[in-house]
Amino acid sequence: MTITKQIKQKALEIGFDVVGVTDASPVSKDQVSRLIGWLDAGYAGNMTWLNSNLEKRIDPSKLMPGAKSVIVLGLSYKPSNHIKIDNSNPVGMITAFAQYDDYHPFIKKLLRKLTDFIISITCPSVQFKICVDSTPLLERALAARAGLGIIGKNRMLINPRLGPEILLGEIILNIELDTDKPLKGSCPDCGKCVEACPTGALKKDGSFDATKCISYLTIEANTDVPPQMAPKIGNHLFGCAECLLACPYQQKAPCRANKEFVHYPDRAALNLNEFLKLDENQFLSKFFNSPILRPGLEHLKKIAVICLHNLNLS
Repeated sequence: MTITKQIKQKALEIGFDVVGVTDASPVSKDQVSRLIGWLDAGYAGNMTWLNSNLEKRIDPSKLMPGAKSVIVLGLSYKPSNHIKIDNSNPVGMITAFAQYDDYHPFIKKLLRKLTDFIISITCPSVQFKICVDSTPLLERALAARAGLGIIGKNRMLINPRLGPEILLGEIILNIELDTDKPLKGSCPDCGKCVEACPTGALKKDGSFDATKCISYLTIEANTDVPPQMAPKIGNHLFGCAECLLACPYQQKAPCRANKEFVHYPDRAALNLNEFLKLDENQFLSKFFNSPILRPGLEHLKKIAVICLHNLNLS
């Protein structure tokens, strides 16, 4: 068995759902042009960090000098289809990835297990860099190049078997591995994700304005929601996955297989009135090690008020 096959087998054994390999060359010029055009159009909003480290973001060898290969790994986070939501009280919806513990340390732990294995079958001096999405790297573009899926019109990586609810991690290495080929075909022209977007952030021409995205407004913006956008948030308290849930591949995808990735079904929908009563210490304790902490309590309480108002209007 080749080194590449041993690594892939180990990756699946330790809990990843899918793995592919690509070389460490820059992403395509078309992808770079698309990214720069998107940033120049102001579609990134307050996510100013996306403008930094652009050379590293598009070229793994700039992120780690001497890089030759990139292992791209995917972890499904599709929750159980049997989550029961109590609608007797007004609730704020929580997007699926935030119903788990913070995925960054979880994925990094799995990646470290894999690098330990790689060292054991290669040499102690092998150089590597572990990446999750906080690292400046166009991971979806690399994932598509490594054969993990296609980039959908919802701008997410879509795996034909696992759908679009996939978390990614990467290992950049200074050794050459056998590379995979990109999947043939492209996103079906069904337009369901575009139709499902509550705010029009997704356009029919394939463009995406993050400043109109509910996930951006509730998680990343950290500013007051524009009055014209507030009614469109509905009762999405943290994030939005309407464009993912509408995807035909999502409908057929199995639920997550890795049970060590702890899921909290009671976080799928939060009682808005109870949430508004939380103080800072209660918030930190209740959502310890949760992505829900990211925007902060003050911002989420503002979103909760909007959600309550929208529910009263319905």
